[in-house]
Amino acid sequence: MSVRFEDIVTQIRAIKPRVEILLEEVPAPQKLAPFALAMTADVLEDAATGRFVLLHDPDGQEGWSGNYRCVTFVRAAIDNEMAADPMLCNIGWTWLMESLKKNGCDFTAPSGTVTKVASASFGTLENLDEDSELEVRASWTPTSGENIASHVKAWVELLEMSAGLAPIPDGVTQLSRSR
Repeated sequence: MSVRFEDIVTQIRAIKPRVEILLEEVPAPQKLAPFALAMTADVLEDAATGRFVLLHDPDGQEGWSGNYRCVTFVRAAIDNEMAADPMLCNIGWTWLMESLKKNGCDFTAPSGTVTKVASASFGTLENLDEDSELEVRASWTPTSGENIASHVKAWVELLEMSAGLAPIPDGVTQLSRSR
């Protein structure tokens, strides 16, 4: 059974992230595929930010290994001790793979990079604190149009982990954010 792209978009728009995360739909790239949806997410206090783009081409595209492609980006502020960990890039990729697995995502052809950036300021900027960030750029192909919202949930979970948000225990309901 084929899933209509409009139905997938409706499912994605219904996702309610935890209260610390602002999830918004933004204009999607127009030239990469016949159908596209883009979302941004920001963790309050500027702890992390991200972008999720869902591309759909009913005819597929070379390199996708399917008709859909998820393209994601997450950037998070990290402490200098974490930035010094030689395994950090591997850990970032593992977070992504674990969140996809935990959310029941079936996918193929994953690819991406994990980058750690450490900045030190000099001269007239020397009074600024050292700054470190983790960036995860990844893409993968969902094996079908079924349950693509779970791929967005996995990306939001990666954002949570990158920002250092503690997991919400099972059975606990968060109170909604004040407007």
